[in-house]
Amino acid sequence: MAKVHPKGGNNRSLEMGGEASVLTVWNKSLMFNCNGFTVFDSKGDLVFRVDNYMHGSRGQILLMDASGKPLLTIRRKRLSFGDCWLVCEGETALKPQLTVRKCLNILKTKRLAYATRTNSQTTTYNIQGSYSGRHCVVYDANQRKVGELIRKEGVGDDVFRLVVHSSLQSPIAMALVILLNQMIGGS
Repeated sequence: MAKVHPKGGNNRSLEMGGEASVLTVWNKSLMFNCNGFTVFDSKGDLVFRVDNYMHGSRGQILLMDASGKPLLTIRRKRLSFGDCWLVCEGETALKPQLTVRKCLNILKTKRLAYATRTNSQTTTYNIQGSYSGRHCVVYDANQRKVGELIRKEGVGDDVFRLVVHSSLQSPIAMALVILLNQMIGGS
């Protein structure tokens, strides 16, 4: 099997017009018998992890740093129309930062999901593309590309690259990937 994580090399994205970091996302938990994600930086160091111990529990997900410290809690919004999730800071899940909704493709648009700040009704991020094809782009409110999900060649569908522009925080970008996996489906 090819290397899951990158080692060395220049992983800066010139296509996005600025400094960007490239993360390698593996749709697999490092814990035995768990669902989740393991995320490496361009040096091959562990950056984020998601370990879901309960296979039936899809209502709340915890994004942790490499040491296991909770960064974001992602939970399904109850009693909402459609697929709606809240992204909260830390482990408390009390003050949501973002609300993320799956788009209902009535008009067959390329938009998969969108995120709004909790205190605003205007769209903060639009996600377009194909999650099953592992090619999605995250746009900010001004329609600038701030993130991109790209298939990593030669390692299968469960490993892909997440390119994060400096104007998008890496934990938020990873939360959007987790939510696409929950809303649209894993590999």
